[in-house]
Amino acid sequence: MSVLLAIALILVAVAGTIVVWTDAPGRQAVSLAVYGVLLAPAFLLLGAPDVALSQIAVGSAVVPLMVLLAVRVVAKRQRR
Repeated sequence: MSVLLAIALILVAVAGTIVVWTDAPGRQAVSLAVYGVLLAPAFLLLGAPDVALSQIAVGSAVVPLMVLLAVRVVAKRQRR
C-alpha cells in the first residue's frame, strides 16, 4: 500500500466519522460534501478514475444539495 493511499484512507475515515458525529443537518450536508471530495482521490489511487469522477459529481454536489433541499422542505412543513 502506498503512502498516498494510506493518507487518503485515513482522511476518508476521519471525514466519515465527522459526518456521523455532526448534529445539525446543514453542517452534516457540508461535511458530507467534503467527505465526497476526499473519497475521489482514494478512488483515483485505487485505479478507478471513472468512479472518482462520478464521486465528485454525485457525492460532493448532488447528494448534499438533495439533503439541504429535504431539510428545507421539512423545516417549512414543521413551521405551518
